[in-house]
Amino acid sequence: MAKSDGNGDSKLDQLREPAEVRHADQIEALKQNDPDTPPKPWLLSPRAVLNYVVGGKSLKAKIDGKTVEVPITRKFFGEDAIVERAIVTLASERALLLVGEPGTGKSWLSEHLAAAISGNSTLTIQGTAGTTEEHIKYSWNIARVIAEGPNSSNLIPSPTMVAMREGSLLRFEEITRCVPDVQDALVSILSDKAVAIPELPDANMIWAKRGFNIIATANTRDQGVNELSAALKRRFNYIYIPIIADQKTEVQVVQQRSTELLERYDMPVRVPAPIVEMLTTIFREIREGKTNDGVSLKKPSTTLSTAEAISIALDAALHARFFGSGQITSRHIARNLVGSIVKENLEDLAVLKEYVVLVAKKRAVTNKEWQEFHDEMLATIK
Repeated sequence: MAKSDGNGDSKLDQLREPAEVRHADQIEALKQNDPDTPPKPWLLSPRAVLNYVVGGKSLKAKIDGKTVEVPITRKFFGEDAIVERAIVTLASERALLLVGEPGTGKSWLSEHLAAAISGNSTLTIQGTAGTTEEHIKYSWNIARVIAEGPNSSNLIPSPTMVAMREGSLLRFEEITRCVPDVQDALVSILSDKAVAIPELPDANMIWAKRGFNIIATANTRDQGVNELSAALKRRFNYIYIPIIADQKTEVQVVQQRSTELLERYDMPVRVPAPIVEMLTTIFREIREGKTNDGVSLKKPSTTLSTAEAISIALDAALHARFFGSGQITSRHIARNLVGSIVKENLEDLAVLKEYVVLVAKKRAVTNKEWQEFHDEMLATIK
């Protein structure tokens, strides 16, 4: 029988589950087998949080009354030291700022850290040019304020205030998209661990409980980025998330994530390993402006992230399923590649053409998959 979310909707119809729901068995298994005492009010100890994020050996745990073997899968494919520094920061008084190129897994890491530490990754503020101080602190039910005047029952708490009251982590996505005046609303929150409510003279302060902290993310390539003030910078510990360094790891990430996403579409298939390897090779060579055998190439203006490669793998699988035989080939990669490389800047089309002529054509002589890719690309970009 399908589970219900309390509103009559089946959980099976939910497009995406938060990390703490999707991986609830892993969090519970780590909790039952945690050799260390977690800092209050963390769900898991720092060592167990690290194991949850980077993966580890399977653990026996009692789930729904049954003892089962629970595999602890890897969620973040970066250096373990990065995750360790992030965990240590969140256990301290300083907030955490994850900085990096688009698609490097900043939000992904943020979500899983919040899930393992607080058991709730949904207390989130999405930074935009339209984000206001009210989104960060609180707002009011205007109709009730007019009728009754301001009181605590008319106050609408922000995710920040909820996290402070519960002693949980707040996720602030794309903080540098917010204008500086809005960003600086965090200064007093991070310094005093409190939010002042001057409209309520008798209960005008909300104090953060132990465990409250902030994980923010910032995109280094975002246009129109607003620099953080010096006061706010001092209150964040910066951790840079690099693009995945080696192809073997990138292949593993694309294979794993594309498989997970395909399961969501009721398509229990995997993108063939040779196709994934070809896709990551193309991305890596164009991104770095050099092929594996030393041929220099033009670089595009867009960022070719691992997340973009995952999207192409998923699109290729769906294209093969709905408009082909179901077999995923390099032709499907070619059909979906142009839109990932050529976006706002049409000059990037020349970058792609150069790669097809100089690299794909040469490899097509001895490799059938590269030949199919080459022929399809010529037909697509002509």
